[in-house]
Amino acid sequence: MRFYACVFLFANVLSWSQISILAAEEETLFSFTPTQQVALDFVDAQRDNILEVNRAIWEFAEVGLEERQSADLLMQKLKDHGFEIEAGIANLPTAFVATYGAGRPVIGLLAEYDALPGLSQKVTPQREPVQEGAPGHACGHSGLGAGAFGAIIAVKEAMERQNLPGTIRLYGTPAEETVIGKVYMTLGGVFNDLDVCLHWHPSSKNRTFSRSSKALVSVKFTFAGVAAHASGTPESGRSALDAVELMNIGVNYMREHVKEDARLHYVITDGGAAPNVVPAQATVWYFIRADEHTDVERNYQWVRDIAQGAALMTQTKLTVRIETDCHEVVQNGPLADVLQTHLEAVGAPKFSDAEKLFARRLQQPLVEQFGTEFPVPLDESIHPLHQNLEPTKGSTDVGDISWHVPTSGINTTCLIAETPGHSWQDVAAIRSSIGEKGIIYATKVLATATIDLLERPEVVAAAKADFEERMRERAYTTLVPAGQMPPKKIR
Repeated sequence: MRFYACVFLFANVLSWSQISILAAEEETLFSFTPTQQVALDFVDAQRDNILEVNRAIWEFAEVGLEERQSADLLMQKLKDHGFEIEAGIANLPTAFVATYGAGRPVIGLLAEYDALPGLSQKVTPQREPVQEGAPGHACGHSGLGAGAFGAIIAVKEAMERQNLPGTIRLYGTPAEETVIGKVYMTLGGVFNDLDVCLHWHPSSKNRTFSRSSKALVSVKFTFAGVAAHASGTPESGRSALDAVELMNIGVNYMREHVKEDARLHYVITDGGAAPNVVPAQATVWYFIRADEHTDVERNYQWVRDIAQGAALMTQTKLTVRIETDCHEVVQNGPLADVLQTHLEAVGAPKFSDAEKLFARRLQQPLVEQFGTEFPVPLDESIHPLHQNLEPTKGSTDVGDISWHVPTSGINTTCLIAETPGHSWQDVAAIRSSIGEKGIIYATKVLATATIDLLERPEVVAAAKADFEERMRERAYTTLVPAGQMPPKKIR
């Protein structure tokens, strides 16, 4: 019998961190259950099918809210495997949910499939776009969607063969890069009846995602002025661009007086059309982040006040559009323990000399340009579980689900060691055999961990208890106006 299953009996007197320490010290070998072994064998049998999904979505390379081919492919594949499909959920055309089974527990897996603009890249170790200026999967979401797909079909196969009760779902969640999809799906109540939610993300490390993230509000400030000849009749004009620039100056002075974890960054998406015309309209798009959503709310209000001040100074009119409002991730101890156990039980893949050489060649431009030092080309280790670490510097709309449902996830090595996120190197890596090994690893870990939760309701109960404790002093609020529809396009 597995050690961590035995020590569950003592959960009322031991903390989950203490249990994890005991489990790490126990030398009893892990053995997969018959149901888990069915899933592992099925992943091996479906390997080509799973990786073909990665290759196809990688080639589609569709940006957020426009992932029509990617979503259609996943839905068709899942339908072929006997899942019931509900498309276009939460008023998001490229969002879907695929369901199999009946009764409790209800366990959800997350799929993402949006690319990033301007990062098209071939599977080569030098900068070489497939199409200049086109999008590319620089965050590995082609592999993310493929791995989640592989895991859910493997769990279904095992449930059917072993007559295992419960309900499993794959959620197709668009526009993660702009933290939109899961926010509006959460606001639409899509995840409300889940017992547990699991996720994964390609990375340069193999580890359980056991830390929080930054909350974020995405907001566009648009100023309306009066057009005029910039030289002939400047006194008749009121420059919306002046308002944007004054606002940005004000926010840059604000930076001196915010907490160190705050992030305020922006792009001017509309600054006028010609120098000799006073710009009648201008827009600046802000991401406002902090480790806690309450700080995001305060900083947003301050930024909004600055924008109103800029409008007064320039005699322009201000409109504000909050595109999305995403929360920090709430951790879950029991789920992190389960995922860590399966990361170690499945075992990380090893990379060949040729793959390591390819990784080194991907690193070389960063060495030459920035002097970056890379101790290893690829990280093959499984990192120990450390809970309650400082939040990551990034944001994810997985956070909003975690405020409603016990949630945890993993990373697997699909990218070069110490990779700079959202780089062309990541685009090349996720489509290479390096990325493919990490995808299959994640598929197996998610599949066996999901079956573990289906077979052991006491762990689901522990995850729920942990969730209730962490949420005791939290209340979910949102800056998204009530009833607002999600955007159709973000750029």
